[in-house]
Amino acid sequence: MRLLMFNLATDADDPILGFTTRWIAALAEQVEFIYVITMRAGRIDAPSNVRVLSVGKEKGYSEPRRALEFYRHLLGVLRFNCIDACFSHMIPVFTIMAAPILKAKGIPIVTWYGHPSLNWKLKVAHHLSDRMVTSVETAYPYRRDKLVVIGQGIDTELFAPENAVPEKPPLILCVGRLSPVKDHPTLLKAVALLRKQVDHPFQVVILGGPARAQDYAYIQSLQALARRLGLQDCVRFNPPVPQPELPRWYRRCTVHVNLTPTGFGDKVALEAMACARPCLTANEGFRETLGRFADQLLFRYGDSIELAEKLRWLLSLSDNEREAIGQYLRERIIRFHSLESLVGKLVRLLEELAR
Repeated sequence: MRLLMFNLATDADDPILGFTTRWIAALAEQVEFIYVITMRAGRIDAPSNVRVLSVGKEKGYSEPRRALEFYRHLLGVLRFNCIDACFSHMIPVFTIMAAPILKAKGIPIVTWYGHPSLNWKLKVAHHLSDRMVTSVETAYPYRRDKLVVIGQGIDTELFAPENAVPEKPPLILCVGRLSPVKDHPTLLKAVALLRKQVDHPFQVVILGGPARAQDYAYIQSLQALARRLGLQDCVRFNPPVPQPELPRWYRRCTVHVNLTPTGFGDKVALEAMACARPCLTANEGFRETLGRFADQLLFRYGDSIELAEKLRWLLSLSDNEREAIGQYLRERIIRFHSLESLVGKLVRLLEELAR
């Protein structure tokens, strides 16, 4: 199969979207060739049967010029190559722009979307796509008539425990971009409560950076809140790191905390679990993944009191008890969210539609 792929950003060093490079490499093992048209390109680390074509956002091209570049690349690919199917990842506008041409050529379109925001672009892309795919059902906010759940695609070889021992004193880790929807104030308030409930030291690292310019004010408000709560000595704000460095952080922690509400497919929670670390999460969409530990590891969104109680419970467990939880969660990630599983489901779906 020769695949056309649309991608939001293709950059192996991107701290948020760098994972797509591994997705492309894994897909390349299952198909003859992939042409990737991306909104933005950075460091390209792709197999020989992959060609990446950027519409030039990284060069500062205007929207009209990027649209022209998109059609130039699309028509060039279709003119000289027989394309069997198209996979549009995280960029429904490319689905909309390409659909009339692809449909005229009988090329099926599968579009990935995993975000609670429901806008006109998603509705139109849903209508124009043959199938919609997402990580967990709650991460798709529109109709279910075309929806297929295929998991999050976690590289469980990269995100693996490697027999690493969590550091002492216990590290509570929170990874992800710093924006209001991530609800970091709940973590800071929970940590302040936890300090009053336990008599042993612990440390907290919030690892991430802003996604947009307006997020800088949010970061300043978090730092001010940490000072008001007297947490300067135990809470650190660390900048984001490239994807290949993330597993080292997960392995260092005793517990990972994911505060994002239901409706997101927040992969950092799943990456931590793949590294065999317990993860407390407010996302009900992960209930199936958490399996028999769901009630212990899920907390109400925005509830700092419940989060503090569950942190206290996890820290009170023995190392062996936490390790058993972590190993169980890793097995669940391999079952429901591994990259191997995602690629297999996606390729089978594309081949079925192409036939």
